[in-house]
Amino acid sequence: MNSLSMGMIVVAVFLATVIAMPYFIKFMRKKQLGQVTREEGPLWHEAKTGTPTMGGVVFLVMILLSMIIFGAITGHFTIKLINGIFIFLFFGLIGFIDDFIKVFKKQNEGLTSKQKFLAQLFGSAVFVCLFVQSGQSPMIMVPFVGSVTSIVLFTAFTMFWITGFSNAVNLTDGLDGLAATTSAIAYAFYAYLAFKEGQMEVLIMCLSVIGALLGFLVYNKKPAQIFMGDVGSLALGAGLAIVSLLLHHEWSLLGIGIVFVCETASVMLQVASFKTTGKRIFKMSPIHHHFEMCGWSEKKVVTVFSLVGLLGAIMTTILM
Repeated sequence: MNSLSMGMIVVAVFLATVIAMPYFIKFMRKKQLGQVTREEGPLWHEAKTGTPTMGGVVFLVMILLSMIIFGAITGHFTIKLINGIFIFLFFGLIGFIDDFIKVFKKQNEGLTSKQKFLAQLFGSAVFVCLFVQSGQSPMIMVPFVGSVTSIVLFTAFTMFWITGFSNAVNLTDGLDGLAATTSAIAYAFYAYLAFKEGQMEVLIMCLSVIGALLGFLVYNKKPAQIFMGDVGSLALGAGLAIVSLLLHHEWSLLGIGIVFVCETASVMLQVASFKTTGKRIFKMSPIHHHFEMCGWSEKKVVTVFSLVGLLGAIMTTILM
């Protein structure tokens, strides 16, 4: 696949998303289906209540169509690509159901944590089955040990990895443009790695996501006209996890996805500290809210976090 073909994928998905999104925004506004902000969140976020959400539906459809169409055109519609399509579709469906309950009941709680967790584990297990079926080796790089081929270890790690990062991107989706920008950066670096290693199926996945996110950002940048919702964030996070697995560079996601790691770590540390000492480490978690509470503007948080994500991805890629 040459640079022209890659550019065509990005541009085609970008334009499709930009054209389709206004119709979805108009529909959601007409039906008065908007975001319900957290009661414990920053007070200034109350102004966002009612903003149309579930924008991930639009860009996820564009991603899936792109993967199918360009996979077929380029002759790379393989089990590996089908696996990617499944993950984006399945985790998007989990998020869609969660968002649907929230939006139509006009509350901030959708699926229970247990329901969401079990669904994520099931989707991850199906990925493992399709991964092995595609002929790839269930191999994991274990620190200080080396490459270990074990279906049991691979399954356990994969279920943890996919579930963990789908939730990590979901936690990051709290400010206008934050999750979309940091995700686009991460997928861009994986597109580079996929191209470098000749993994065209993974390249098509990444380019499709990049184009869709750039199109979504036209409407999601501050002040956001629409939010992606769990339907978008859960799918994006799971997609990043499987891309790292398909490229056999799973640990690279800790650096390329450094923002998502920090967001998740901040929540874990906050909960652990409060339960053990009764004190909070951060003014609010996830950590992007902490910086807001410290007086940073929303644009500044998004800019700085995006730069951190970019630097993390550059350093990780150099060290690989």
